[in-house]
Amino acid sequence: MNRFLLITALAVGVGGCRSVATEHDRAARIIHADDASRAALQRAVNDALNTNVTLANNALTESSLLIIERSLPRSMQSLPAQGRNMEVPIQFRLVINRKDCILIDQRDRSRYELENTTCEAE
Repeated sequence: MNRFLLITALAVGVGGCRSVATEHDRAARIIHADDASRAALQRAVNDALNTNVTLANNALTESSLLIIERSLPRSMQSLPAQGRNMEVPIQFRLVINRKDCILIDQRDRSRYELENTTCEAE
């Protein structure tokens, strides 16, 4: 019983150490973008949206804000359907926290660390 409690306490303690202090977050942009950093960004956005999206090669290199809009519905002739899309675009914010580049989904504040990515504060 005591051994079980010790293992549980250690697991909770280690998990608590992994939390990130958000007071160190500063708006950032990607510098020295390459295939690895673009792939990391692509994975993070795809994971957050649970779908595949197309990103520009210079995404988050000029600004800390990434806006994703849904594709307009198309007719059978591949023309844009009539009407307006009233959905609010999805926004992501890139921050640097100490040395880590973190992509934040503005909808729920979920955080995705971008591996193989270098960023600098704006």
